[in-house]
Order: sequence, then C-alpha cells, then structure tokens
Amino acid sequence: MKNWRKFVLATLLLFPALASAQNFPAKPIRLVVPFPAGGPNDIIARVIGQRMSELAGQPVLIDNRGGQGGVLGTDAVAKAPSDGYTIAISSAGALAISPSMERVAYDTLSDLTPVTLVATVPEMLVVATNVPAKDIGELIALAKAQPGKLNFASSGPGSLPHLAGELFKLTAKIDIVHVHYRGAAPAVNDLLGQQVQMTFLDLPVLLPQIKAGSLRAVAVGSAERAPTAPDVPTTAEAGFPDLRIENWYGMVAPKGTPTEIVTALHRLATQAMADPAVKEKLAAQGATLIGDTPEHFRQFIADETAKWAKVIKDAGVETAK
Repeated sequence: MKNWRKFVLATLLLFPALASAQNFPAKPIRLVVPFPAGGPNDIIARVIGQRMSELAGQPVLIDNRGGQGGVLGTDAVAKAPSDGYTIAISSAGALAISPSMERVAYDTLSDLTPVTLVATVPEMLVVATNVPAKDIGELIALAKAQPGKLNFASSGPGSLPHLAGELFKLTAKIDIVHVHYRGAAPAVNDLLGQQVQMTFLDLPVLLPQIKAGSLRAVAVGSAERAPTAPDVPTTAEAGFPDLRIENWYGMVAPKGTPTEIVTALHRLATQAMADPAVKEKLAAQGATLIGDTPEHFRQFIADETAKWAKVIKDAGVETAK
C-alpha cells in the first residue's frame, strides 16, 4: 500500500511538469548574452533568437549581461528558475576556460543544463605586415631565431586568444611573449600599428583587415578551411594537428530544468539553426552551426574543459585559485 501511494503521488507531481512542457513556451523566453551588444556572441544569439521566436510564437528577449569575460551573465542563468524561461547562449571562455582560471560561482556541468552546441568560430593566426613570415613554418623559424623577442596579443588574460597563444608556444616549442588587452579591438589596433607581432582571434574580427591587406593571415585553427578565407591553410595542413583552436557558443539552461523542457528548447534551437536564412547570416560571420544533442554537448564541454585546463597547467598560466 505504501509503495502504491508513492506511485500515485509521483504521478500526480509529474502531471504539472508534463502539462507545462506541452504548452512550452507559454510566455516570453529571456535569452541571456553574457557579453555587450555587437560582438560575435550577441550576433549569433540575436539571429537564432529571432527565428526561435517566430517558431515558438513567443518573444525571445535578448538580455545582454556583460562582465568578467562572460562569467557574470552565465552565473545569472545558473541562479535563475529551472523553468526554461531563462537560458543563455554562452561561450567557450565562460563555460570551459574561466572555471579553470579563476573563482567562479558556478560549476558548469553541475549548475547548468546543456541544451545544444550552437556554433563554432575558427581562431585565425595573423601577423603584422612588417613580420617577414608568410606561413606558420616561417613564423616559427623566426620566433626560434629570436627567442623572447616576438609578442602575441590577446583580448585579455585567460581569454581563448591568450590560451591559443600559449598552446602555440607549447606545440611549436617557441618563446613568444603575451601582451594582453581589454578586448579584441585594442589588440587589433596595436597589431595594425605594429606594436605587437601576432595574435589569434575570432575570424570575423580579423576578416576586414585580412581582406584589406592590413594583416597577413598565417593559419586557421578549424578542421577545414574557412569558407570566408579559403586561401588560408589550416593548422593541421601546416603540420600542427594538435593546434586546433575554435571558439564556440552553446545554449544552456539552469540545473534542474525538466527534460521535457530541455527537449522543447533543443527542438526550437535546432529548427532555427536549420533555417537557410539563419545559416546564411551566420556563415557571413564565419560561424559554423552545429546543433548537437544535450548529451553530446555535455561531453563536449567536459572535453574542452580538460583540454584548456591542461594548457593552463602546462604553460604555467597564473590563475586566481
């Protein structure tokens, strides 16, 4: 009798969740972007969010919450109600790198529910035009001939461009010096001014200068050549398959979000990503849309976290822990 009562109670408790999932979404969804408006994360979220809104028949409201390299906005979602109405499209930095670099108030895989890997954006290695290197082999030879003399810029300590440079140092066994900036724009400005010699940054950030001939592209960190820069070889083609570096953006919800609602969010997001107009808009930003399962995305986050934690340790990068 006791077990029967437990079964009845569990069934009654399940009914509201099932009804909620069937009606989801019944009100506007708040889509947190943990960066200011105008950047790659914001552009990707707005394009996908707009199409999700059309498919769902409910507004998807963009909430820009920048700060601490994406950590503050991501933490806000970790602390939000687990009803599917507050979600985020966050970045590799906030989900996989910052937890190994500094004290953050959330554990990615314990306090957030992965929904889907949304997009990857390749990191491009470029040099200033006064650097006498036309490919990655010549750049490595130049760095080895002048240990400690060449600088690489990043958008901030602990950022993906910073760790990309550290991985480059480890992989190529070279000594180059990190110079960090507060964002990509000042890093690019000093690269254009030839005050630093090289950088890894998201391809869309660098593409205008590459096309104008103001910066020289050396290699791209994706598995295949970028459609927007087809003449630039991949790092694997250049003989460095372990120098695979892509930024990525994924959709997450608070922990405890019911499976049925995660499924509904996943369906909305992947249907939005399958739209040809969405693909076209984001391809122009250098983004490759993914749309994997929640289970695959969870494993992807775990793998990326382990990868960058090893780079941080092996390169001796100082952390706040």
